[in-house]
Amino acid sequence: MRILFKFLIFPCLLSAQVDFDPDLMKERFTKSMTIDEPYKLTWLSKKRADVKEGKIIKKNHISEKFYPGVKRDYWIYIPSNYDKKKESNLIIFQDGEGYLFSKTFQAGIALDNMTHFGLIPQTIGVFINPGDKLVGEKNIWGWDTSNRSYEYDSIDEKYANFLVEEILPEIKSDYNITENPKKIVIGGISSGGICSFNAAWHRPDIFGNVISHCGSFTNIRGGDRYPQIVRQSKKKDIKVFLQGGENDLNLVVGSWPSKNKEMAESLEFREYEYKFIYGVGGHSNKHGGELFPETLIWLWSD
Repeated sequence: MRILFKFLIFPCLLSAQVDFDPDLMKERFTKSMTIDEPYKLTWLSKKRADVKEGKIIKKNHISEKFYPGVKRDYWIYIPSNYDKKKESNLIIFQDGEGYLFSKTFQAGIALDNMTHFGLIPQTIGVFINPGDKLVGEKNIWGWDTSNRSYEYDSIDEKYANFLVEEILPEIKSDYNITENPKKIVIGGISSGGICSFNAAWHRPDIFGNVISHCGSFTNIRGGDRYPQIVRQSKKKDIKVFLQGGENDLNLVVGSWPSKNKEMAESLEFREYEYKFIYGVGGHSNKHGGELFPETLIWLWSD
């Protein structure tokens, strides 16, 4: 059964129709997310007996200003040798539970090891989940039950300002966090990838580094426009890491491999400091997990 959806094209408010087969889309999602990939975690993302584990604290937040009444969980990572007298770097991951606890990423263990061996400075991690209920417009699929797509795929400044005004004050009240955007990383996968780029694009005064794994620079909520926006806009002071794969999604809203290549070309055109690693993977964080330690070391290499 094919479905016709009416939606608004950003930012023109022009009515259009999208014709797609939901069963075929689910089939392609499943295939891309479960494809065999040659990527494995490196030694820096595996537990070591000689390395002390950092502390992980679970928190929850109820938004008051930007997404009223929306609840979410987030986790704070604190290195084992945390010294409040020292200013800490900061890394923020969207879909944080997956980055922290999935077998294919293990961000907390990687931060333990990189800190222990002096590869990164003292770093606080924030691993934040999307909101629990939708308070905005549904996306093109019309399947939204959480606030994830509304928060992550929208290309305005709302989610960036939510982090800056609602989440970061909570973190900074308990930990000594840098004010230098070059020492702050924001990252995510899929819609969380474009979300992270979007946050840095709108608030480069806060977020100076981006990690995008399989970023959804496609027309879910207008994100397909970003390659052209980057080309036509004055260069911003951000550093960008993009990861994509040749077996990533190809759907009615666009091709993830093609749009990530296009983003890389636009960053090259505007002479950004960026890396684009393109492999054979699908829509998963397996390649990103393998690359994570070297990604973070590169971003903070200045």
